Amino acid sequence: MSVWRSVKAKQLLAALLKIGWMETRRRGSHRRLARPGWPDYTFAFHDSDEVGPGLLGQIAKKTGLRPEDF
Repeated sequence: MSVWRSVKAKQLLAALLKIGWMETRRRGSHRRLARPGWPDYTFAFHDSDEVGPGLLGQIAKKTGLRPEDF
């Protein structure tokens, strides 16, 4: 069983901003996020999109997100 649950993209973005990611650029639904010590990450979801557990786990590996950050 996955430790991740499905969340709305709006909640995911809020959690990333909470742990230190900053939006550096935006074009449509694509947002470029940056955090010192990490490669830039492109966040390409609409606010109401549902992000499933599998994709959330992949995003977590690239961003340092943890389940308790929500």
